[in-house]
Amino acid sequence: MTRVGVVVFPGSNCEYDAQSAVDALGAEAQFVWHSTTSLEGFDAVILPGGFAHGDYLRPGALARFSPVMNAVRDFASKGGPVLGICNGFQVLTEAGLLPGALQKNRGLTFLCQPTTLIVTSTSSVLTRAAQLGQELVIPINHFSGSYTCDDETLRQLNDEGRVVLRYRDNPNGSKDDVAGVANEAGNVVGLMPHPERAMSTLLGSADGRVLLEGFLEVGARALR
Repeated sequence: MTRVGVVVFPGSNCEYDAQSAVDALGAEAQFVWHSTTSLEGFDAVILPGGFAHGDYLRPGALARFSPVMNAVRDFASKGGPVLGICNGFQVLTEAGLLPGALQKNRGLTFLCQPTTLIVTSTSSVLTRAAQLGQELVIPINHFSGSYTCDDETLRQLNDEGRVVLRYRDNPNGSKDDVAGVANEAGNVVGLMPHPERAMSTLLGSADGRVLLEGFLEVGARALR
């Protein structure tokens, strides 16, 4: 069975959502406290949403110094699949595992609503099972979710197919409608929307399943 480490920082609040989604797809999720120094034995890692360390200074700025982040870097360097969702995405950018940064939403407004994403690359552990151009309804829940980077970084991301998801109708002012990006190897991905909250049509959408299924399938074989 695929074992997924769900990293928990002081202030995380979406770890149970991530656990529920992972378990629903037949994998096993285990919480990993931020002081942990090794991720040995895990096949995939998720950094969930929330307010790590209270979002003091700025979201993810303190979490990047947690001991577990050295373990996440080591895990990623070996090809292990790493997914940062919302606050987890912010942590990955602050830690230098993904390019760019997340700033306050356009209009300084907290957003909690369904949003439509377009799959713009399938060259990542998160989007590998989706179809290019596929539209997915996934909820957002953030205040600092507007992606930004310099023009050269954006050009490189586009040229290398590393912008994996874009907003159809940009809700937060993200540069070039970016909703999710990957590292050069495609095994580290961050996105602001919450696929773990789109697991059932009874709750509005099951479109998150195709993303997490692909991610977990990679995890099942990445480190074996």
